[in-house]
Amino acid sequence: MKLFLAPLLIGLAFTGSAQTPLAATAVPYVSKVWVADQGNGTFKNPVLNADYSDPDAIRVGDDYYLISSSFEDVPGLPVLHSKDLVNWTIIGHALKRLTPFQHFALPRHGEGVWAPAIRYHKGEFYIYYPDPDFGIYLVKARNAAGPWSEPVLVEGGKGLIDPCPLWDDDGKNYLVHGWAGSRAGIKSIITVKQLNADGTRVTDEGVIVYDGHEVDATIEGPKFYKRKGYYYIFAPAGGVSTGWQVVLRSRNIYGPYERRVVMEQGSTTVNGPHQGAWVQTQTGEDWFLHFQDKEAYGRVVHLNPMKWVNDWPVIGVDKDGDGKGEPVLTYKKPNVGKTYPIQTPAETDEFNGLTPGKQWQWQANPKGTWSFLNVSNGSLRLYSDEVYDSSRNLWNTSNILLQKFPADEFMVTTKLTFKPNTRLENEKAGLVVMGFSYAGLALKSKKDGIYLVHTLCKDALRHKPETEKSITKVSNGTAWFRVVVTSGAKCRFSYSLDGTTFTQTGDEFQAEVGRWKGAKVGLYCTREGQINDSGYGDFDYFRVEAVK
Repeated sequence: MKLFLAPLLIGLAFTGSAQTPLAATAVPYVSKVWVADQGNGTFKNPVLNADYSDPDAIRVGDDYYLISSSFEDVPGLPVLHSKDLVNWTIIGHALKRLTPFQHFALPRHGEGVWAPAIRYHKGEFYIYYPDPDFGIYLVKARNAAGPWSEPVLVEGGKGLIDPCPLWDDDGKNYLVHGWAGSRAGIKSIITVKQLNADGTRVTDEGVIVYDGHEVDATIEGPKFYKRKGYYYIFAPAGGVSTGWQVVLRSRNIYGPYERRVVMEQGSTTVNGPHQGAWVQTQTGEDWFLHFQDKEAYGRVVHLNPMKWVNDWPVIGVDKDGDGKGEPVLTYKKPNVGKTYPIQTPAETDEFNGLTPGKQWQWQANPKGTWSFLNVSNGSLRLYSDEVYDSSRNLWNTSNILLQKFPADEFMVTTKLTFKPNTRLENEKAGLVVMGFSYAGLALKSKKDGIYLVHTLCKDALRHKPETEKSITKVSNGTAWFRVVVTSGAKCRFSYSLDGTTFTQTGDEFQAEVGRWKGAKVGLYCTREGQINDSGYGDFDYFRVEAVK
């Protein structure tokens, strides 16, 4: 039986004109599967053990904000908030939907929002983000939690990626960006362009300021800073899972730039380490947030100390004094002048609020008919929508509601009551682990009733069809589904018809990456035909817990 509890984190109160969250209105959410804050003045990496790819971050006053790539997922551009760089929570998204709207009405895996940059300028937050097929966009807000403006196309074109602005001391505005070889036909170069006064339009063709072909192949993700008269471009090179952190330095914005490697994997298990953001605390400490590619778990976020030596940054711990740091696994928390409560991004959702938790994203721009929060009984109702892909698999199905893997090991349990449309066959509602291949459990309508089925689709991205095994007939349309994820992203599914005794079913499933991101877990309700009404699935809760 479900208890009606207030959501653990129902939002943040914000001022009308400033950017600073005032206070949480309820007890902060704390994950049962991963907490970076060790409660003794230290933290462990990753500080975000979930797929927040290509992070960028800033401090405004006593508050820290982080954004990341979101690719085709909607809402896009998640915005996270922290008081100490270790404890984070999701406060909103900068994109309600992706543009062009019709293009992203279907899943466009690996397209959409690539590595963005966030800055605070003259009382406004600016996010520049690239769509590698359409160009570089800008959204703005007075408040980091939103509302955010509609996207403005700053520069159109294919292959423009990883933009970051710089407002210079003389009043001129600049934008640095990289190039996607898959679209532009060239990569491993960094370009600087001028912006107009309000930052909404590129005004020149730009200048290539660095060519990494010889020593920094696939240099990308540039972040622009100025310090003590030097222009700095922080940029990773060498590939997402095998590279290193480069910093370029010049007295002139167009170069020539000196080059130095300031962090590499070294003796650690932290491969990459890839692009991120330099942040300085209000007490003067320097820190660097960056990601590590953990394959099926996605690109998780690490926090590393940073120091300046002869006007060059050194990131991580420099054991041999050569100017190249390596990542830390545990470290003393940043000094921000105060101690703040432990909290983590939400994972569990009891569906007792007016909207789903901010951790959820669709695979495409949503329709207004896909979901309904039934406040009367505290459940999420997903209405079935037609699967358009001729292979009848979920890879190209839009109305799949997903969230990131939250840890290396975890367990998800959901309760589903399925009420199909009696005029349709083959409606399905269920739990799924999504990636290039996927697997899950569902309730499915057939001529003679509702059946519990195990589904598996190998090479879904190549339009391979699902294989489906019927397990048992379900007389009342209610079942509990569970997936246990263990080290190496190995998944085992089980079901229950009484909510107490679970029966394992199917073979062990190896979760796989998606296009430029990790596996995800979530819910869906689909149908194969189109009539004038739909069936639906009521999901009572979605609980993320430690593996039992």
